[in-house]
Amino acid sequence: METPGDAPEGQRHVRQERPPSPVPTCVSMKSDRSKEYGINFQNEDGTNASRSQMEECKPDAVSDQFTQSQHGDLKHIFQVLEEKIITFVKNELKRFKGMLSPDYQENFESEEEDESDAREGALKMALHFLRNMELKDLADKLQEKMYGVCQTELKRNLKNKYQSVFEGISKQGSSALLEKIYTEVFITEGGSGKVNEEHEVRQIEARSKRPDGQETSIRCSDIFKPLPGQDKPIRSVVTKGVAGIGKTVSVQKFILDWAKGKENQNIHFIFPLLFRELNLMREKQLSLMDLLYHFFTEIKQFTFPSQGKYKVLFIFDGLDECRLQLDFQNNESLTDVTDVTSLDVLLTNVIKGNLLPSALLWITSRPAAANQIPPECVDRVTEVQGFNDPQKEEYFRKRISDQNLASKVISHIKLSRSLYIMCHIPVFCWIAVTVLGGILGSLGSGQIPKTLTEMYTYFLIFQTKQRSLKFESVHDPAPQWNQEVILGLGKLAYEQLEKGNLIFYEEDLKESGIDVREAAVRSGICSQIFREETGLRQENVYCFLHLSIQEYLAALYALLMEERKDLISPKQALRKVFLKKILKMRSMPKSMFILHKSAVDKALEHEDGRFDLFLRFLLGLSLESNQTLLHGLLQRGGNNIDNEETISYIKEKIREVPSSERVINLFHCLNELNDHSLVEEVQSFLSAGTLSEAELSPAQWSALVFVLLTSEQNLDVFDLKKYIRSDEAFLRLQPVVEESQKAQLNSCGLTERSCTALACILSKPSSKLKNVDLSENSIGDIGVQELCSGLKNPNCALETLRLSDCSITEEGYASLASALRLNPNHLRELDLRGNDPGESGVKLLLDLKEDPQCKLNNLRFLKGSAAEEACAAVGSPIPSYTV
Repeated sequence: METPGDAPEGQRHVRQERPPSPVPTCVSMKSDRSKEYGINFQNEDGTNASRSQMEECKPDAVSDQFTQSQHGDLKHIFQVLEEKIITFVKNELKRFKGMLSPDYQENFESEEEDESDAREGALKMALHFLRNMELKDLADKLQEKMYGVCQTELKRNLKNKYQSVFEGISKQGSSALLEKIYTEVFITEGGSGKVNEEHEVRQIEARSKRPDGQETSIRCSDIFKPLPGQDKPIRSVVTKGVAGIGKTVSVQKFILDWAKGKENQNIHFIFPLLFRELNLMREKQLSLMDLLYHFFTEIKQFTFPSQGKYKVLFIFDGLDECRLQLDFQNNESLTDVTDVTSLDVLLTNVIKGNLLPSALLWITSRPAAANQIPPECVDRVTEVQGFNDPQKEEYFRKRISDQNLASKVISHIKLSRSLYIMCHIPVFCWIAVTVLGGILGSLGSGQIPKTLTEMYTYFLIFQTKQRSLKFESVHDPAPQWNQEVILGLGKLAYEQLEKGNLIFYEEDLKESGIDVREAAVRSGICSQIFREETGLRQENVYCFLHLSIQEYLAALYALLMEERKDLISPKQALRKVFLKKILKMRSMPKSMFILHKSAVDKALEHEDGRFDLFLRFLLGLSLESNQTLLHGLLQRGGNNIDNEETISYIKEKIREVPSSERVINLFHCLNELNDHSLVEEVQSFLSAGTLSEAELSPAQWSALVFVLLTSEQNLDVFDLKKYIRSDEAFLRLQPVVEESQKAQLNSCGLTERSCTALACILSKPSSKLKNVDLSENSIGDIGVQELCSGLKNPNCALETLRLSDCSITEEGYASLASALRLNPNHLRELDLRGNDPGESGVKLLLDLKEDPQCKLNNLRFLKGSAAEEACAAVGSPIPSYTV
């Protein structure tokens, strides 16, 4: 078939071959004027038909406005326009013809967005007329080729976007090729999908106690591949992880490998969408195709074909930054990708699978926000655990070219348990490289940070010096503080910390008194601390490099407010209760202690730990060492502050506070204040082996918990006999039991009180207990009934339970049988020897064993005359019955 593009060179008016259109029409060309004036390409000079169509299409009011000369101008304009459109359509038809030839090779040229729109229109026209000519197969083949073009161009653009990684600020930071510095992070499968209310640093500390290999690890590139034995295909994945742990970089590596043709080539199109950018469109009405065209202009000629023909992956990165309602229960259902609606409705329908049910879905989120997605919409939950110990060292050696310096940095990091634990977070590793590389690389001069506060103080100093060098060419060894900027960023950090926000927009900056026009300058002044990012569509968002930096600046701001009460009048004071208290300290001689006391109380009030790290930083900043480092920014810089009252108050709270998470943070606070007295007392008992004989105070018990949870000792097995054999000891050490795989509680004089606590542990989603031995404790039927409240909980994953010689009768056996019927999937071994179940107790457990859902394969309950008689009564072998 000959196309217009095949016409001889001199034959300009290709449409002369067609018969005239019987009715003049007004053809829409996607502009206001095209709606008024149609264009007819039939006449040689393009004048008569155009004029007649204009007369028919334009309103009379407009017609009267034109003079004769204006009509002459229009004639010339439309002649030029006709030529341009004909030339463009001919070239596009020639391109389409070439695409259908066997030896076609893709050749991309950059094109403006307007040109992309025109090409989309030309393709639609070509497909429309081919199908009208009953050449459907040719039209389908052309569309197929066009998908390949779109895919290749999308891959090219994504490769260019994701092949480099910026450490620090994308505008000021130095970039590096991702493949050269990328270190695989530890990703595990599993998770309850429930909210973890612990502070993220606490979650990292808990992670450090788990030996590698206990969880199923998954390579980033295999995130959608079922594990051996898993038959169900995986459509949707939620990946959790604390801020800075490596979620976004893992997504970036996945996309880059796909774009380079290395991995997951069964996926045809990947569309990464960031919630921080989607937030800026939350007031718009649009369709799914409109949304994709907005962010990915290279697919303007793409329309989704028949269901399942092409595999599409949507990546929604940063659910915790989402400011949309995401009402999964009440939002209307949509099935058409061209239906226009709100962004909130659009996203919920994509996630639920109403829109494009065959599309894959990958959502990343911080743990506290992950539960926004209904469990029925999620096929796999994974968690980015960050760097394990070998990966930490690999990162430092990749990031520091001088291997001798890298070894020094690694050695120093290992000296501080708290710093080494924080290195699970890749962003913190970068901070450590920035600080320690500078200090240890300069002939080893200067104080080396040992605490979190010192590390972040040095980081602030380093970035301030970098700013002075870059913007003012100042080489002064002392930092040149810009107090106004520090105060402005600190105020933003504190106010947004209270709201739980990590990402800020222009309205947030204005609310905190930051001039949006100066934001870029501020990010330059505090280079790589506060960042301004430009999205795909040039919208700006702002954030701190990491949550911990936001918490540090919030603490520094609180301290500056206490010192510089004259800078802000009470009328200008923040609305927050805490900082109002600070501003009222004008005449109080012990204002620093009152500030600390208020901060301790505030941290304890928030069960989610939102102010835990803030408190640690605030207390650490009161030390003379940090005050000296901040001399010039702090008025009292270098003066020693007596923190004895603060230390006493924290120890008082340690005695009072029952929550282990709260107590652990208070011990970290004592560390920041260089007070280790309670820990040293307990460590002396442990070293002397006299702990089992000691009468510990409540504070010492808390210290013991802290020592055990933060030591390098493996907590896989908890043996109560190493400590004190009593209910009180078990209850005090409950947080340690929660982190253990096996609990040896036999012969410890425990009662039903401990059973109640043990049931609570077994009911927790985070419980790791697989093996419990309660043998030779007089817990009785009441204790068993308490224990069963945990055994029947769906979160309980206990595999072995030993209850021999525990004074259990028929009533206790009935409770066990009932609980195990409700949760039959985990328990493999049950030892009940030395108890008297009676005939009914034996029968209940034997019947349970025959239940096909029951996984119990080792059941022992004989070691007494009554049990023997019961077994004989039901025909069981004597003297013992083990299945």
